[in-house]
Amino acid sequence: MEQHSKVGEELLEADNLQPGPIPVEQLQESGIAASDIKKLKDAGVCTVECVAYTPRKDLLQIKGLSEIRVDKIIEAASKLVPLGFTSASQIHAQRLEIIQITSGSRELDKILEGGIETGSITELYGEYRSGKTQLCHTLCVTCQLPLDQGGGEGKALYIDAEGTFRPQRLLQIAERFGMNGADVLENVAYARAYNTDHQSRLLLEAASMMVEQRFALMIVDSATALYRTDFSGRGELSARQMHLAKFLRSLQKLADEFGVAVVITNQVVAQVNNGLNFCGGPQITPIGGNIMAHASTTRLYLRKGKGDGRICKVVCSPCLAEAEAQFQISAEGVTDAKD
Repeated sequence: MEQHSKVGEELLEADNLQPGPIPVEQLQESGIAASDIKKLKDAGVCTVECVAYTPRKDLLQIKGLSEIRVDKIIEAASKLVPLGFTSASQIHAQRLEIIQITSGSRELDKILEGGIETGSITELYGEYRSGKTQLCHTLCVTCQLPLDQGGGEGKALYIDAEGTFRPQRLLQIAERFGMNGADVLENVAYARAYNTDHQSRLLLEAASMMVEQRFALMIVDSATALYRTDFSGRGELSARQMHLAKFLRSLQKLADEFGVAVVITNQVVAQVNNGLNFCGGPQITPIGGNIMAHASTTRLYLRKGKGDGRICKVVCSPCLAEAEAQFQISAEGVTDAKD
């Protein structure tokens, strides 16, 4: 147990454990004015990667940047962040270096081939009490563990749209891993989102924080809750989906830029088709439609089992096979199911 106790302290003292993204200030060496760099940072563009990934028309919307200046900035960024073709062997080698964060359950990690993948979006959807938020709390702790113990050696960032974040749960889970509770809490940055616009603005603040410190995990719980109240009726459906698509695209950019594991939870609706489905009950469908489905790299369906037991099913993934695993929710967070 003692080997875990200093993990939190080490994260507080050393944030640059791995080579990170290139700070946007680096563009000064390519002749970009400091005033223009400040305008980029004020707009939430904090890394050279973000410049490279952002459409030109969006950069033109930044106040004070002319077309000539934007083109010069893009040209300078493209020299530092190549966006051309590369070989499949190089991509394969890069993927072998991807960090996976343990869920706390060996059976769940088994179907995930190691845990929650960094650099992509993992969606957790299911009914209430299916374990989505509890898994998020567990990941906030396990992401701080050393790499050889299934961790990400980084901090966590938590956007709470439902008011369900509970720090005391982190303390209970930290005790399980022999970690210092105060350090674990210090390594989790928390923000409550009150509307969809505020939720999107928080991503700009998140980007500036990730430039300064080493984060391994970003959670949005739930990514869709506020959209159900801020947009109502079919008349606002198009606007809702467009806003959601931009929010999810911003999350993917953060995953690409900083290599963090992005975990989002999603609510569901019950749809009855011809009375009943093959399982004998209403069809459970995640909300967000195709926008959400296409944005998520990996989709996991969580449902209730017997007692404290829960079941996770891999619904969609580019590399994982469809499979199910049982796990349990306890005072120690997500654990293996007990017979």
